[in-house]
Amino acid sequence: MKIHLFNIANFKVDGGAMFGVVPKALWSRVYTSDENNLIVLTLRSLIIEINDHVILVDTGWGDKQDEKFFRYVYLHNGEGLTEGLANRGYNPEDITDVVLTHLHADHCGGAVRKRPDGEGFELTFPEAIYHVSRVQWEWAVKNNLREADAFLEENIIPISDSGRLNLIDEEGELFPGFSVRICFGHTPGLMIPVIKYKNKTLVYTGDLIPTAAHLPLIWNMSYDIESLRTIDEKVQLLSEALEKNYILVFQHDENVECCTLEMTPKGIRAKEKFSFSEVV
Repeated sequence: MKIHLFNIANFKVDGGAMFGVVPKALWSRVYTSDENNLIVLTLRSLIIEINDHVILVDTGWGDKQDEKFFRYVYLHNGEGLTEGLANRGYNPEDITDVVLTHLHADHCGGAVRKRPDGEGFELTFPEAIYHVSRVQWEWAVKNNLREADAFLEENIIPISDSGRLNLIDEEGELFPGFSVRICFGHTPGLMIPVIKYKNKTLVYTGDLIPTAAHLPLIWNMSYDIESLRTIDEKVQLLSEALEKNYILVFQHDENVECCTLEMTPKGIRAKEKFSFSEVV
């Protein structure tokens, strides 16, 4: 297995939205914000090469929408999606599988691009099978008022129209050494990749635990559809990760790529924080 982690781009969101009911006086001690209460998040994606598969996990915002759409996203820095792949020796045509943790725009937008003539859309990775949990797919295409700004038709429908959509019904192994857990608190059908690599277990925590600052059980996003369920899912994952010494890989943390865990008087917290390069 070969494995890479790269940051597509940074973006900004409201810090209060990212930490829900936790007062700024508390969360600002561990995650800095600017004068507008905005915090910087990353869009880290994984590339896993195993046997005949080159798997890409999540694809960032993409660039299909207009300037007005991105006005409040503040995209900056990062390598870019296709550029990050190229920096590691991959072309879009090399990707055999795209695993989308869920269909919020910042996770799946780059999976579909505008056609060169500007008429309609096409898959960014034309040779890939696109994997989404069935629960999330059905939830997203039905859409709802709460998540309407995140489930964008142009990000989703072209995938099914292409005939290259694979809907996942159950947790378990998708590829050798690559499994998924299915969660419901953030959005129904969120998939959390779990990867066995060199006698280590890596958990790409996605939007279940977007940053190391979200390790405390009640430090959760206001974006979560079912906050209590998020807490239950974090209890299960963190308890198992602590017991079995998993490495957590954070998709959105500007400052921390990975950590191990330890039990403290305040609950499970980060033990050692380190870069992904130290894992591989």
